[in-house]
Amino acid sequence: PEETVTSSFAAFIHAVRPEHLSKTVCHRSKRMILDSIGVGLVGSTTHVFDIALQYCRLYSSVAVSSVYGKPGVKLSPTLAAFTNGVATHSMDFDDTWHPATHPSGAVLPALLAASQMLPPGTKPNGVDFLLAFNVGLEVQGRLMHFSTEAHNIPKRFHPPSVVGTMGSAAATAKLLSLSAAQCAHALGIAASLAGAPMANAATQAKPLHIGNATRLGFEAALLASRGMEANPSILDDIPGCSGFSAFYSVYQPKPLSTPSDHHEFLLEKQDIAFKRFPAHLGMHWVVDAALSVRNLFINYAGSFSPSLIRTIVLKIPVSKYINRPFPSSEHQARHSFQFSACTALLDGEVGLSSFTESSIHRQELRELLDKVVVEHPEDNVANFDKMYGEVALLLHSGDVLTGKCDTFYGHWRKPLSKESLLKKFRSNASHVLPEEKIETIITMVDNLENLSDSSQL
Repeated sequence: PEETVTSSFAAFIHAVRPEHLSKTVCHRSKRMILDSIGVGLVGSTTHVFDIALQYCRLYSSVAVSSVYGKPGVKLSPTLAAFTNGVATHSMDFDDTWHPATHPSGAVLPALLAASQMLPPGTKPNGVDFLLAFNVGLEVQGRLMHFSTEAHNIPKRFHPPSVVGTMGSAAATAKLLSLSAAQCAHALGIAASLAGAPMANAATQAKPLHIGNATRLGFEAALLASRGMEANPSILDDIPGCSGFSAFYSVYQPKPLSTPSDHHEFLLEKQDIAFKRFPAHLGMHWVVDAALSVRNLFINYAGSFSPSLIRTIVLKIPVSKYINRPFPSSEHQARHSFQFSACTALLDGEVGLSSFTESSIHRQELRELLDKVVVEHPEDNVANFDKMYGEVALLLHSGDVLTGKCDTFYGHWRKPLSKESLLKKFRSNASHVLPEEKIETIITMVDNLENLSDSSQL
């Protein structure tokens, strides 16, 4: 049969082997796994996670898969994946790739649940798990490179709800050892389950995008394993009958070559961004710029004195859903350039406690927000590889102090150190786990290649 883009992806998923993973890819993906577990654990303390868990417990029959932060609680595999996906994105604390998506949260919960679902004697080992995880990343990355539209901060569909669903299907298909034909059908089924609108960003519904991506991709693989078929050319650009191209206005698919001894995964070339605080990635530029100008202001005035400030100018990209002058909820605050900059100016840091009701509605914060003026320089584009954040304080004295951030600490150009990543994980996990279990997870992920049963993770 003639090779299509879809069949090439299916052949790759089926044929790729652990030896195709380089040391760099293994190292980077294990950092992603550890960070994703950590943000999922701290996410299990949120209200939106509680809603998702209560819902899933109503419908969970074959309860074999674990839930983040809830020892003793088991759900059916796909609902466990959904719940843990919601936890992962509940604070917007999960990793971000380029082109823009949150790759780990869409894949890892499905693989964890699937590992626990499989009967004894068929459990995947750590190498198989790591390979499946990277298959899920690779499919997401390749799909995003099919469209120039995907390179910029999104306007229509939330990327993990689109490519994440496909990545989950691919990863789970690999873990379940589906045939090449079944892998193609899993992708086709997943495409019919994908997509969520950007209008639900900054609401409690946004974490559902990750929860659904990991769950529905998992379900697509399970359906394909039981014989369900879908369009075997779903990734191809066929005029007059949109497949995956329906999600993008510009779509130019390319076949994925069959893995060889020299296959290079996208993660080899494009590292990941890890967040230092729980908010939209764009906030990290303005926070670092605000912290920079705050230090200048303290050196200038001796202390941080808001009364000396006449105007706060933010120079940011045009992106409607993260331009929120007066956020009224934690989810809006996590998607507000203005809130992030003013919180950093006022407190000298942004962290978990910044998004509590009492912090959001402080009078002194509102007074700073009232002083904010937003500008959109033409050279500041809505692209996580090109944007910058600039915060200028126009003082009543006539002086102007400016802080600018081109690359924040945690961005792929300035990766978190091992020490910083472990500090973040330990801090997140400590909200729900004792120290002994935290250190056990760190050791297991670090030695994932030597794990005989990945369901132990």
